[in-house]
Amino acid sequence: MTDAPNSPPPAPTLTTRERAHLKARAHALEPVVRVGHAGLTDAAVASIDRALEAHELIKVRLGEGEREERAEMSAAIGARTGAALVQRVGRVLVLWRPRPIEKDAVP
Repeated sequence: MTDAPNSPPPAPTLTTRERAHLKARAHALEPVVRVGHAGLTDAAVASIDRALEAHELIKVRLGEGEREERAEMSAAIGARTGAALVQRVGRVLVLWRPRPIEKDAVP
């Protein structure tokens, strides 16, 4: 099975302890991206991706929709960005994706 060239890496798996640590760090954060009436558009995914590159740990507020729709949207966001879903409470998601290690860094 080969990945498409533009597909994100798979979402990292989190242990219970890592998830608890990330939840604690995210508690004070405000949502940096809002997914509105249009749903999960390419622009919304790009905005989430940029926020993850800048911050690693972010909150996303989902727009309207039933619980099942929000759960599907959460899974789609994780799949399209390669981010781990740390927590989902109501309409707010907490996502985490580690920054890639820069190849130019001197060891």
